[in-house]
Amino acid sequence: MSTIDQVAASAYRIPTDQPEGDGTLAWRATTLVVVTVTAGGTTGTGWTYAPAATASLVTGLLAETIAGADALGIPALSAAMNRQVRNAGRPGVAGYALSAVDVALWDLKARLLGVPLVHLFGAARQEVPLYGSGGFTTYADDATTAQLAGWVHDQGIGRVKIKIGESSGTCPERDLHRVALARRVIGERAELYVDANGGYGAKQAVRVAERMREHEVTWFEEPVSSDDLAGLRLVRERSAADVTAGEYGCDPPYFNRMCQAQAVDCLQVDATRCGGYTGWFAATAVAAGHHLQVSAHCAPNLHLPAAAATVNLRHIEWFHDHERIEAALFDGAADPTGGQARPHTGTPGHGLTLRIETAQAYRVA
Repeated sequence: MSTIDQVAASAYRIPTDQPEGDGTLAWRATTLVVVTVTAGGTTGTGWTYAPAATASLVTGLLAETIAGADALGIPALSAAMNRQVRNAGRPGVAGYALSAVDVALWDLKARLLGVPLVHLFGAARQEVPLYGSGGFTTYADDATTAQLAGWVHDQGIGRVKIKIGESSGTCPERDLHRVALARRVIGERAELYVDANGGYGAKQAVRVAERMREHEVTWFEEPVSSDDLAGLRLVRERSAADVTAGEYGCDPPYFNRMCQAQAVDCLQVDATRCGGYTGWFAATAVAAGHHLQVSAHCAPNLHLPAAAATVNLRHIEWFHDHERIEAALFDGAADPTGGQARPHTGTPGHGLTLRIETAQAYRVA
């Protein structure tokens, strides 16, 4: 038995390279919470994007739950952590903390066994499709143009997404202007996705979807709030684009409700929120039971080994903000050139290691 003898967590606040915003939120920095779990001199690493308070929850509530336990028994550890956070509230910060620990545990297990994490899971594919994601509502046209052109024409990424729903859906004409701009920049062959982050009402989203039809938008993410399952279904039934949501899902019942409501064409899953890799595979099973594919939301390098092991995967979101952070603060970040990325297969675990000296400049907890 490999006994867990140390659990640690730190938070790092990294400024954006320029102001970022979507349909319902704007920000100038992103907080990364990194968790390490050690057993027998071997350390696994996990992370999430969440408030700095997440680190305190890890080192307090969760560390005492798994300390001294067998590091290889992840199902038991996951169940114990879920029980422990009951009174803290499973959605939100507690769920993000639990997710980061779970990822660290899987990385630790693979390292203890001396195998790449994707091989521990069992690979379904060698390469994982991805799409470039950014196009923030705060961007001027020249910034949007440069970002989209870089993905499509320089890196050969054939799928890209921009944010719309600006100011909670009160600027539809600018949204449509930016959709038209995006299509002109990327050309006819690349796929164009949009994400309203719940900024529209249902009927408004239907009207916007109809006007986007000429620009061949094929992915309409969160046209309304992800809590509005009836609204999502209405837009899905009346839109030529695939309607998607699920990024805020925290447990299998959440995903099951969304699928049962026939609210989405593709289910989004975020392992940094839904319980780590353990939660990821539970969610992908729910989707498969409803004949749906899944798409990984954000944290692209974290999702890569699990996505490569998922049969009903559509793609990974190569989110600008998180990709930039992971490339800067971790050794081993993947290359998205060509619109496909490969999980690490030459080293144990997920293959990423925090650059501690680089990260220290951004540490807040």
